[in-house]
Amino acid sequence: MPKVDMDMATGTIAAWHVEEGAKVAKGDPIFDIETDKAAMEVEAPADGTLHHPVPEGAEVPIGAPVAWLYGEDEEIGEPPAEQAQKLEVSTKTPNGESDTVTPTARPSAPDTEAAEQDKPRATPKARKLARDNGVDLSGIEGTGPRGRIQAADVIVLDDTPRQAPASAAFTDEAGPLSVIRSKGGTGMPIVLIHGFANEAAAWSPIEAHLTGRPLIRIELPCHGKSPKRRVTGFADLVSDIRRALDDLDLQTTHLVGHSLGGAVALAIADTRASRIDSLTLIAPAGFGPDINGAVLDGIGRATRAESLGPWLRQLVADETVITDRYVRAAMMSRKDPALRAAQRAMADALFPDATQAFDLRPALSRIAIPTRIIWGKRDGIIPWRHALGAPGRVGLHLFDGLGHLPHMESPDAIGQCIAATL
Repeated sequence: MPKVDMDMATGTIAAWHVEEGAKVAKGDPIFDIETDKAAMEVEAPADGTLHHPVPEGAEVPIGAPVAWLYGEDEEIGEPPAEQAQKLEVSTKTPNGESDTVTPTARPSAPDTEAAEQDKPRATPKARKLARDNGVDLSGIEGTGPRGRIQAADVIVLDDTPRQAPASAAFTDEAGPLSVIRSKGGTGMPIVLIHGFANEAAAWSPIEAHLTGRPLIRIELPCHGKSPKRRVTGFADLVSDIRRALDDLDLQTTHLVGHSLGGAVALAIADTRASRIDSLTLIAPAGFGPDINGAVLDGIGRATRAESLGPWLRQLVADETVITDRYVRAAMMSRKDPALRAAQRAMADALFPDATQAFDLRPALSRIAIPTRIIWGKRDGIIPWRHALGAPGRVGLHLFDGLGHLPHMESPDAIGQCIAATL
């Protein structure tokens, strides 16, 4: 288990890309890990045959084995638990001194199988919440993939009166996310991920500059034609989008994201670097805590075009861009009360107390692929100055007179920026 965060003590196996007994080559992606702050794809350190992988969902200490690679002439035996017991990991304490940690040994295969059957499947956040509040996970029915317990499933009882969450007004829906492909086009595809309270159609203004290539638009959960489901946090959202991208089975792609979709695009590029050829982020979230919570809340509460319009016009520098016709069309796509409730619950999970609860600046510092950030300097939703924390190798395109929707406000200029990246 590698260490990807400074304060990381354990990591969770999110997914295996290879099965027991599969041959892998050095550099092949073999599994994904997730922590409270990061997600990453881990590559094989050597050639070999993979055996004894820990189950998906397992929480593993840093340095402890998650699987074993056997050489071509090595005999495959029982899980080498004794070696795991002897494994010592050198870490640094806060004062800079060396410390030694002995990870818990992984039990033999029969014991592991029995332990996994007895141990409820739960996210690290859900387990911490349960531990801190004395909640027994065995009595909770999980709503996540394959019944995995999410943080939202852990109900903490106390004497404080609580308002019913917005998520109570909708029912979780299963199924894959909505993926819309353009007809025709050759070469490397472009995957586009829209922002919060928007949908795939938001990319229409700049698509004329991307002609000739296959265009693939992924719609966020609780948006457009994608299923409505509870999103417990940013890592949960990224996992959902990453699963949709993996299902496309693309060798490589250009990735473009706006606002929340930009944050998701960056997180995916951080975990799928070998499959992303370039990254374009338009007014991305995740580079600082500030966000205009009043606008998010206003859009979420609006039930008529008359109340939605004033909030939508705060997304742009020139209010005439948001016409009455546009507002009516936006309200038509939001007429379902369950969809609005799902989006409000999603906003509460991702932006509690009008704060961006996730930080992607470490991920941006790790990105080595060609990356551009596009931002309007009259953005009233996320401060454009967040872009100034980007490393020097990232291209910055800062536009005077544009707001939070630069690809709608000036599609020609923004389309040309993206085309130049391609």
